[in-house]
Amino acid sequence: MKTIQGPGIFLAQFAGDEAPFNTLANLAQWAADLGFVGAQIPTWDKRLFDLQRAAESQEYCDEILGTVRAAGLEVTELSTHLQGQLVASHPAYDTMLDGFAPAGLDAKARQTWAVQQLHWAAKASRRMGLTAHATFSGALAWPFFYPWPQRPAGLMEEAFAELGRRWLPILNAFDEAGVDACFELHPGEDLHDGATFERFLDEVGGHKRANILYDPSHMVLQQMNYLEFLDLYHERVRAFHVKDAEYNPTGKAGVYGGYLPWIERPGRFRSLGDGQVDFGAIFSKLAQYDYPGWAVLEWECCIKHPEQGAAEGAPFIESHIIRVTEKAFDDFANAGSDKEKNRKILGLD
Repeated sequence: MKTIQGPGIFLAQFAGDEAPFNTLANLAQWAADLGFVGAQIPTWDKRLFDLQRAAESQEYCDEILGTVRAAGLEVTELSTHLQGQLVASHPAYDTMLDGFAPAGLDAKARQTWAVQQLHWAAKASRRMGLTAHATFSGALAWPFFYPWPQRPAGLMEEAFAELGRRWLPILNAFDEAGVDACFELHPGEDLHDGATFERFLDEVGGHKRANILYDPSHMVLQQMNYLEFLDLYHERVRAFHVKDAEYNPTGKAGVYGGYLPWIERPGRFRSLGDGQVDFGAIFSKLAQYDYPGWAVLEWECCIKHPEQGAAEGAPFIESHIIRVTEKAFDDFANAGSDKEKNRKILGLD
């Protein structure tokens, strides 16, 4: 068994124009001072990272690694959550997704741009010696997630077939780079639970690079069994966002949220330790199943300030990481064994 690496922190929610959140060097030092030892880097924020340069230049990748390591951190993964969203997006969301890509691109050009970004992400990850990458699947079918009005026959089949067609060349690029593409299963994406992930796997031939970024908070909000999920899919879990959530249904609203603002929704994200997720059980299962990656804080909370959430998050994750045992607890009673002795114990001789 491996001891999980961490605590890491996803930098996306903390980047800003004011120090110490305005440069990678400053953010890395800030995170290190809080007790983090890893950083997941968003690749769409050029204040922190230039994805095209990273894909094309080993010197630039070494510079990024050097900047992070100078603060005492390692890069955990690169992230293309925004770009991945654009690999497959229903036209209903075109206007809302305008800010996810360079200005002036129509929907087709934006999708082409996103695919290029993912190919660059595979190359950049390889140059940086990373083995996992964090992303979103995008969504063609999400507007139809509830089956009313009645969906015409074949609609979901065609949506997932198209999703598979779009992602298969990208997954092949990640395979060439030796990197796992880890889809965060997230409402709003076509891949949002185990059933949709399985459907996608069928469309990409069980591709070995199609893997999962496990975030239990999204499963709480869907009322899924996030512990059984690990029993079912642990072989595909290659990245982990440590994020808390709570679900408190009322007589007014439930899973769908009633279009309420986050602070009023029955299901809402919370800072670590303030929600309902059983992280003790999660970390135990990940250790049991030999999870090979990082535990990375993703801060999203509708109440607590991000800086407080980050400061509390590092020791929270560290306290949950299990140093796996190298010996059996009953070794002290081990009397040794051999075949003859075993047969005697069984009454065979």
